[in-house]
Parts: sequence; C-alpha cells; structure tokens
Amino acid sequence: MNFSSTGAEGCFHGRHISPQILADLDGRNWRLTDYAARGGYDALRKILGADGGGGMTPEQVIAEVKLSGLRGRGGAGFPTGLKWSFMPRQFPGQKYLVCNTDEGEPGTFKDRDIVRFNPHILIEGMAIAAYAMGTTVGYNYIHGEVFEDYERFEEALDEARAAGLLGDNILGRGFNFQLHAAHGFGAYICGEETALLESLEGKKGQPRFKPQFPASFGLYGKPTTISNTETFSAVPWIIRNGGQAYLEVGKPNNGGTKIYSVSGDVARPGNYEVPMGTPFAQLLELAGGMRDGRALKAVIPGGSSAPVLPASVIMDCTMDYDSIAKAGSMLGSGAVIVLNDTRCMVKSLERLSYFYQHESCGQCTPCREGTGWLWRVVHRIEHGQGRADDLDLLNSVSDNIAGRTICALGDAAAMPVKSFVKHFRAEFEHHVEHKTCMVPAYF
Repeated sequence: MNFSSTGAEGCFHGRHISPQILADLDGRNWRLTDYAARGGYDALRKILGADGGGGMTPEQVIAEVKLSGLRGRGGAGFPTGLKWSFMPRQFPGQKYLVCNTDEGEPGTFKDRDIVRFNPHILIEGMAIAAYAMGTTVGYNYIHGEVFEDYERFEEALDEARAAGLLGDNILGRGFNFQLHAAHGFGAYICGEETALLESLEGKKGQPRFKPQFPASFGLYGKPTTISNTETFSAVPWIIRNGGQAYLEVGKPNNGGTKIYSVSGDVARPGNYEVPMGTPFAQLLELAGGMRDGRALKAVIPGGSSAPVLPASVIMDCTMDYDSIAKAGSMLGSGAVIVLNDTRCMVKSLERLSYFYQHESCGQCTPCREGTGWLWRVVHRIEHGQGRADDLDLLNSVSDNIAGRTICALGDAAAMPVKSFVKHFRAEFEHHVEHKTCMVPAYF
C-alpha cells in the first residue's frame, strides 16, 4: 500500500488508496457535485434500491457494519454495528440519531477537517445509519469554537435537501430523514454523550446518571444512538465495497483506516488517514519525523486524556486499539501528541492538569475538587515549591478520582498524572529536590 502526504491550508494528510475520508484537501472540492463525482451517495442509493438493485434491509446494513469491524472513532472504540443494534426498531414513538462533532480535547482536530473538507460523506453516513435504525430525525452537534465549519455543514445540508437526498421520500423510496446542525458552546464536557444530549435540549451540559443509557432514554427521553463524526463517515465506503473489504484494510478486531491527528514536535503536524495497525514509526515518518532532528522522548497516543508512553515503548507499537492498550495507554480519538527530548514532563503535565480542572463541570465532588488538587500540586512542583511526599499525593488523589465520577472526565484527568509520574518519576523528583528542571533549556 502506498502513502503520500499533501498539504492543505497548513495541514498535511496521509493518503491511502482506500478508503479515504479526507478526500478534499484544498478546501474547494467539498460541494455535492464534487462528492457525487467520487461516487458520493451511491451507498445510499444502494441500500434504498435507487441504483436499480434490490436494495438492502436495515438488518443487512447493520450486519455489514458489524462484519467491517468498525469501532467507534470518538475514543471508546465500541463496535459500531453492535451499538446500532441496540436501537429498539419497533419503538412506536420518535427516535433520534446524533453525531458527536464536539471535538474539544487537546490534540484532536480530525472531525472538524471532515466537516470542512468532506461534509457530504458525513451526511450520507448518517442517512444510512438512520435507515438502518429506523430513525427519522438527526442532529450533528458541532463544537462551539469552529463556527466556519458549522456554516459549511449547513451549506452541505442545503445542497443535500435540494437534491432530494435528505427530507421526505428520499430518492423517491419512501424513506424520510431530517438532519439538522446544532452549534455547541465550546465546553469540553459536552463531548461526553449524555452531556451533549443535555446541551442539545437547551440545558446545562452536564453528564447524566447511568443507567438509563441513550439507546433507551436519550434525546428528549427517546431512544437515541450517538456516534462520532469519523465513525459515520466510514459507513458509505463499507456499504459500497462490503464489510469484509473494510476489515481487510486494517487488522483483526481493528478494521479499516483511522485518521490520526499528529501534533507536537514533528516536522509536518496534521491529519493522516492510514490503515489501523500501521506501526507508529511509519506514522511518525509520514509526519516528517521529529522536528529539528531532535530525539523522541514521549508520545500521548490518544488525546490528552490518554496515559503517556515513553519512546522506548511507543516505537514498538502499532496504531490500533489492542496494541496501544497492551502498552498501557489508549488509542482514544487518535490524537497523537509527540514530545521531544527538550520537553519538561512536569511542565507538560502542569498544562494538561490545568485544562482538566478548568473544564470540569463541577457536578461530582471527586472531579470538582480533585482536579484542582492535581493542578495545584503539579503547579507547585513545577515552580520550585514541591514537597517530598507530593508524588505519592498525586497518585493518591488520582486514585480517589478515577472510577468515582458520573462520566469519564475524572479518569481523563487522573490517568495522565499517574502515567507521567510512573514513566518520568526522575524528572519530578529532580524538581522537588533541586527546585529546578533537569531538562536543559532549548531555543
């Protein structure tokens, strides 16, 4: 399989022969006519029988997605086809489909590029999902700090409606699906699916107690399925080419391609769509290698909430759910943050801890109070005021947050702390003992 890199508005994208979600790299070829020229909406026509074929039943669509091995690309990695099967098809009232484009975690920037460069692939994917689950109304919840992308998605929705690809009696086949864009307010917590639903209903974005889960009690108390932008966008290729073909692009239990948002100390930061299971070393090479020829020190492989891995560990990993989990971290959303040998790990953790204490919604005491404790302890270590027992205190506070909150934000704050201290303890101890950083200044 051949790879290349192409620049787009300051962003580089790894190109793979198939499938290809980030197809429009210059920001101009995102219109419906461009998407149709690449086979766009052929999958929707296929399942509805509007291509002259016999069509597909909803059960057949879900079975194909299950066969593909597609797992949720938003972070959890839950099997998509299985999730779709949870939707009660015979429910007599309204059901909802929701796309989570609330991309607010440090290091993540793939979903906004899908909405910017290829919005119709998301619309088609959601329409196929709606058909499979028997839903007639959907929403795409877009992060509040990417308003231009929200406007572009609205334009794409208008194009799809005008072409009879959304709305009532789609393609004359008796299938109805109304899709709307919803603009968020920039809160990181709204990336949690039940907090997203609360926000979508016009309330404060705070996670709900579980159970009940969205499949039984979701938007406005009705059955709801929520999937990530990249997840929906993978569906048209699967339907056109078959689940088995998609599975074979990646590796067992990790089918298809994945978009990795590579940032930090690399020569060409950007989004790279490569097969699941691609060695990390190859992904790093696609991103131009280490900037200024510096040595690799550490990588956060799945967004800022994932445990950090030292270079000696990550260089032996392949980029898939199972390999990264075995190494002691998470693939998460695929946001790969690369740190070179000039980075102070105490200072890096201080910045991450500040983010999580700032973004905590305050609903759960362990998170509301604990994230503040974590930041203040790391802050004093970084600023030469560390104490001998601070590292044990950091681990203790982390243990008292993780698993004790309604949503996973508490875990997201605790896991980086424990991993930074575990893998780079010597740097923290040096800060405590010598009141200064052991990493030489680099300019």
